Amino acid sequence: MTAPITRRVLVSSAAVLAALPRPSPARPRSAATPQVGRYAGVVDNGVTAFKGIRYGRAARFERPVAEPFDGPAFPATTFGPICPQRAMGGEAQSEDCLFLNVWTPEADPRAGRAVMVYFHGGAYTTGSVTDPLTHGSALAAGGDVVVVTVNHRLNALGYAWLKPFGARYADSGNLGQLDLILALQWVRAHIRRFGGDPARVMVFGQSGGGAKIATLMAMPAAKGLFHAAATMSGQQVQASGPAHAWARTQAFMRALKLAPDEVETLRTMPVARLVERLDAADPVMGGGVYFGPVLDMTNLPRHPFWPDAAPQSLSIPMILGNTREETRAFLDPRGPKLKGLGWDNLAARILPEIKIDLDPVWVVEQYRAREPRWTPEEVFYAATTAGRSWPGQVIEADARAAAGAEATWVYQLDRRSPTDPLRGAAHTDDIPYVFGTQAAPGSYSGTDAGAIALGETMMRAFTGLARTGRPGLPEWTPYRLPGRATMVFDDAPRMVDDPRGWQRELWAKAPYVQPGS
Repeated sequence: MTAPITRRVLVSSAAVLAALPRPSPARPRSAATPQVGRYAGVVDNGVTAFKGIRYGRAARFERPVAEPFDGPAFPATTFGPICPQRAMGGEAQSEDCLFLNVWTPEADPRAGRAVMVYFHGGAYTTGSVTDPLTHGSALAAGGDVVVVTVNHRLNALGYAWLKPFGARYADSGNLGQLDLILALQWVRAHIRRFGGDPARVMVFGQSGGGAKIATLMAMPAAKGLFHAAATMSGQQVQASGPAHAWARTQAFMRALKLAPDEVETLRTMPVARLVERLDAADPVMGGGVYFGPVLDMTNLPRHPFWPDAAPQSLSIPMILGNTREETRAFLDPRGPKLKGLGWDNLAARILPEIKIDLDPVWVVEQYRAREPRWTPEEVFYAATTAGRSWPGQVIEADARAAAGAEATWVYQLDRRSPTDPLRGAAHTDDIPYVFGTQAAPGSYSGTDAGAIALGETMMRAFTGLARTGRPGLPEWTPYRLPGRATMVFDDAPRMVDDPRGWQRELWAKAPYVQPGS
């Protein structure tokens, strides 16, 4: 999991987006004026969209409660507000942010399509499913599935640990996760009316969204709410311990100039003031203060993948994936961290970017011995990816394989961006292929024939998992030890055993430190 990044707008033409080929769904489309219960939707690129449906309400720092499905007529035509945060300028933000969106080829209760529920990235601090890369119309049409995207509480509003202040805050530390569980309960109760099958619900998420899914796989209240999962560059090996979570809450309160016991002021202060101080320094890991799931022994009674995979997760078919050069997305090759990079300063530049405590001088020596033709920049991105963004996926996949979970598939995105020669295959670059949003603002995939073909392949893989519990690519071999079979997604997708195996072994010589733990 990594800090959120700012995506640059590459293609904004709706005409280009409309020109992308999309397979036709098996059933007829919805009516021009779609209606499900009290919700009036809109036609969005040939499918029906219901946007801004409220699934719950919540007072600050308290457990969410469900929103009744029936009620006054509601025009579900625009996105609801997103959780208050320091990023995402220009979008409506509100603490009242428990909204979801549905795209369906056919709002008919008899349709019974598989359902794909997406949780957004941005760690646990920022982000939203209003991002054009994650609009669901192309996936719903091209994959013939029902797509649901969910917003929920983030940062201190969703994850501050306040339980030491008393019973009123018993669920704090995991409120954002409880929001997601409430959304999945909404899906189970109501998605049939939108043409979905509540017995075939797949959750998928990128970066922080994947971490949220890994955490749900260890939460008893989430058991049975989804039947398959896919995480894209997002893992959660360990949650934050309560002592570290409490230190973070106290640091946050000091930044707000509150006394250690002023929880009532924290609960009632204007949300804008609370958001301003999310830049407080983290007393455990450094950098900005971290808020994420807490091992509270009730909502989250164990770590998701430590010391092993949570038993309730082992029966859930799962795809796990990462990109080959994750860190090119947030360690800008044109920025100051790469300026003047050479063999003499490479180790010092690598050190602050990794989450595994190995001597960076020794690390550089190993890379140079193994890959003598690589440049300092190539070693920098390979080492920071393998020592920061990739280990969690390896740990989770290995833990599932060691426990005998047969239904595990792993991928690595190798296709380099054709629109930015310095980007490589970076964090977030798999999103447009799965969603079919190659032409959306923020995509680095391009819209050439290779981008379209890989998108069709990855969409088929993900929708197959949603429909049948197996990726829709018969050639994709399950991940087992010691082979570690991996699907490499590139212009010519292929199966490879243990790609980057020597790097995996190198970084396994010391423990991985989960951000936030």
